[in-house]
Amino acid sequence: MTDPFNGKVAVITGAASGIGEALAKGFAARGTRLLLADVHAGRLDAVAAALRAGGADCRTRVCDVALPESVQALADEAARDMGGADIVINNAGVALVAPALSVPLADTHWLMAINFWGVVHGCRAFAPQLQARDGGVLVNISSIFAMISMPTQSIYNASKAAVRGYSDALREELRAPAPGLHPVHVLCVHPGGIRTRIAEHARLGDISGLADSAQEMQRNFEDAARTSPSQAAAAIIRAIERRRTRLLIGPDAVVADAIYRLFPARASAWMSALGRRHRERMKRKAT
Repeated sequence: MTDPFNGKVAVITGAASGIGEALAKGFAARGTRLLLADVHAGRLDAVAAALRAGGADCRTRVCDVALPESVQALADEAARDMGGADIVINNAGVALVAPALSVPLADTHWLMAINFWGVVHGCRAFAPQLQARDGGVLVNISSIFAMISMPTQSIYNASKAAVRGYSDALREELRAPAPGLHPVHVLCVHPGGIRTRIAEHARLGDISGLADSAQEMQRNFEDAARTSPSQAAAAIIRAIERRRTRLLIGPDAVVADAIYRLFPARASAWMSALGRRHRERMKRKAT
């Protein structure tokens, strides 16, 4: 039986590490042709070199998803050099940890430009290609924080909730396109804690409510993040194959979503309390 991903073209942003890198490896193993994008040229080249050494058809482009012209150039390359994209995964994302009322506005705009507007730019740039071919797929990476809002994560929460709302509306619009165009399948992904570099590279404000230092915050994140990027990537690829529209990744995401569904007015307070207790346990363990 022919692999449904063999020979298809997948475009992945944020592909130099974490879930994006793991997705590239997962698709390469299925014979998918790849166009990988990231702002970190050195890491991106290293990922692509390893994939090519394994026989993958892999191209790269340095791309800043916050800039619509940069994303459009990525789409133009996919159309010109690869015949157009079949799967587009808007995965690039960053983190910002700071109290809602003291975080610098420049930092809030920086995060929203990448986490939310980067998704919008990707969808708008690639939709014409996807609508021109049968079976096109858009995958937008949101977060369990789209449902559960945590202190010091207000802007990240907002960006991921925006991705969720945008994806839900876009899905309905692309389900029944204008005559002559093909429907495009839209999958919105809500990971829980994934062992990536996102916390390591986060912009930090006052984190005293979370940890005594950036190092302690990183250790707490690593302890709580139980799902590997490869596990997350495998779940996303399965969800694409099964035409899912919504995907929770990790037992923490499943539990948090269940709490939110049952007790939407209390879910964030309860999850915040769990986070405080986890920090206290980690402190006792360290002493």
